[in-house]
Amino acid sequence: MSKTLQFGEDVAGYEIRVLNEREIRAAAGILFLATFLSLMMILFEDNFQPIKYVITLFLTDFLIRLFISPRYSPTLILGRLIVSRQKPEYVGARQKRFAWMVGLVLSATMFAFLVVVNAYSPFTGITCLVCLIFLFFESAFGICLACKFYSAVFKKKAQYCPGEVCEKKTRQKTSGGQLLVVFGYVALLTFLLTFFKGYYSRKPYDLFGLFTTEKTK
Repeated sequence: MSKTLQFGEDVAGYEIRVLNEREIRAAAGILFLATFLSLMMILFEDNFQPIKYVITLFLTDFLIRLFISPRYSPTLILGRLIVSRQKPEYVGARQKRFAWMVGLVLSATMFAFLVVVNAYSPFTGITCLVCLIFLFFESAFGICLACKFYSAVFKKKAQYCPGEVCEKKTRQKTSGGQLLVVFGYVALLTFLLTFFKGYYSRKPYDLFGLFTTEKTK
């Protein structure tokens, strides 16, 4: 197979083909932002047009990744440009292929219902939410949720995972004091929701009267 069309890169020091996790995370962030904004248009404007465009581009991107080559994926190219000054962090291409197959199935399902059939339902909403969760975990935490199922499906250990979680059995420890801080943070939110709900729910007024004037005209 031509190196131009192969899935993953041959990098010295790695036994299998790999991909740059940094550009993958950047691409996931781009897709997350586009999907999230288009969903906000549905919730606040009842406008389904943006999500149809996003799903179509989403599906096209994953088709290119899987059936042509990741190096020609538009979002991965943009991701590479964004993180071009960062040192690459290579991860195994095999588990990423599996994860992107999951993404392809989800995006194809959304495309079939929302674009082709032009119908929405709780099923499409849940599917879109799953996509958002996958993209968010990938972009924000570097955790590929779909990759977690790779070993279970193929009965083989994944290699070169982000953060070396496949190889290292140790993990960063969290002290009891740090956990108390988190619980205190949650307690603060609960306190605000309970006793200051009315205060926080007040609509802010236009400090300089700029937008009020426009609406009046």
